[in-house]
Amino acid sequence: MSLRLEMLQVARLSQVPLGDSACTKIAEFIAAQQHTDGGFQGRGEASDLYYTSFGADALTALQLPLPEMLRPFVERQQESFAKLDFVHLCCLARLTSLYPDLTLPPGFHPHLEATYRSADGGYAQRAKAKTGTAYAALLAHGTYSDHRLTLPSPEKLLTAIHALRCPDGGYANDLDLPIGGSPPTAAAVTLLRHLGQPIPHGIPEFFLTCFHPESGGFKAFPQAPMPDLLSTAVTLHALDALQFPYPKLVEPILDFVDTLWLPRGAFIGSWADASPDLEYTYYGLLALGHLSL
Repeated sequence: MSLRLEMLQVARLSQVPLGDSACTKIAEFIAAQQHTDGGFQGRGEASDLYYTSFGADALTALQLPLPEMLRPFVERQQESFAKLDFVHLCCLARLTSLYPDLTLPPGFHPHLEATYRSADGGYAQRAKAKTGTAYAALLAHGTYSDHRLTLPSPEKLLTAIHALRCPDGGYANDLDLPIGGSPPTAAAVTLLRHLGQPIPHGIPEFFLTCFHPESGGFKAFPQAPMPDLLSTAVTLHALDALQFPYPKLVEPILDFVDTLWLPRGAFIGSWADASPDLEYTYYGLLALGHLSL
């Protein structure tokens, strides 16, 4: 099962704690973000493949149909895939996988490999990079797994991922800043699991160093001043995948997630962020899904 489907299965469970009224508001918020060209908006007025992927997944998590205008938008984006940056290229692959009869354009993965496969065997957001990042590796893996394709040279990717392990027990996103963080550690856990590799000892313990007991959420890294929704959601996903119990944390985390909920039907990313968007709304669904398990 691809990571996307794995996360969607959990995100669907958020409908129970949210209730019908909140789910309706979220659906209305998602609909309001759709652009006239069929895509979904982010923080700006134009449609964006990144936010479109989160909008589509949020609708799927709520078990709502995808808008008819979405497919023509995806097909138009395929026509100029080689002009997309790495993140948007991966989002295009994710959106294409929503339609079983729609395939990626010829040359998609050769372009991805030639441009964004880093010299160390990983993947990077920058073209022709010497070393890769945990985030890019996760996105690149998704472009294959979402389409039931085998990732080439997985052993090289594993070598790059292992190089990101830090003395504090977590994984860094890149070698330039060797500090363990919860999102890159969650990404490493996911990649190791999906590639059939053992998970090193000490990972749950590292995640717990990122927990903020006063607020109830997880921080991006132990020294961060406040928790955020993305870090909280992906940490919960990793802890559940590792079958690590955290019953005493459920209520505090629920309280934290509730502080990020807006009555208009969306979530913000942290207390420092006043603007909701589709990305954090999806992560709100994912976090609540895990907390209802």
